[in-house]
Amino acid sequence: MAKKQEMSGLGGKNKPTASTQAYLDIQEIKEGTVVMRDGSLRAILVVSSTNFSLKSADEQNALIGAYQNFLNSLEFPIQILMQSRKLDINAYLDRLRSTMQQQSNELLRMQTQEYVEYITKLVEFASIMNKTFYVTIPLGTGAVRSGIFEKFSNLFNPTREISVKSRDFEKAREELSKRANQVMSGLGPMGLKTILLTTEELVELIYNSYNMDTSSPIKIKSVEDLGFIKDR
Repeated sequence: MAKKQEMSGLGGKNKPTASTQAYLDIQEIKEGTVVMRDGSLRAILVVSSTNFSLKSADEQNALIGAYQNFLNSLEFPIQILMQSRKLDINAYLDRLRSTMQQQSNELLRMQTQEYVEYITKLVEFASIMNKTFYVTIPLGTGAVRSGIFEKFSNLFNPTREISVKSRDFEKAREELSKRANQVMSGLGPMGLKTILLTTEELVELIYNSYNMDTSSPIKIKSVEDLGFIKDR
């Protein structure tokens, strides 16, 4: 009985382990588009936030009304995702310390030192998190369909099938782009900025989403890095 267990243990060591990617619904990411295993597509927007609680009552009602109109204008579903990641502000604090040492005004130097000490103690007792909001826009497999005779002819012409698949992908991506533009236009009146993620940004987002514990924190070097600023 013991020998059987040893043999099964050895067999377990030699058994190949499946890649994590095999369990995901994502087939590939290309041209700023997520291609699912069922052939459907996804586009992802990163969206800025607004401090709703600091708005006046009229401004809050206006935002709620704009958001309702935005949702009612959509003819397709969307998914809203919020992701929290820890901020690494050590580089920012080092920059402040360097500025403090070069400061000739004694009052400004003391105020900078107090600010650095306050931020340092705050980081020690609480994790500084950055919240990022995303909107996922889908396009189902039924958006672009091939005829039955076209599918039948593709069985005997693999080269033509590759060309048809590429053409269908471009058509579907154009339709997905129209949906993304509609969402971006709908969020604009609420004062929200949107950016369509590129291929590299999509890969980073998905990797970090499945590896939250191992992904590196966001490094902040200046105050501008804390805002929603990105050059295109």
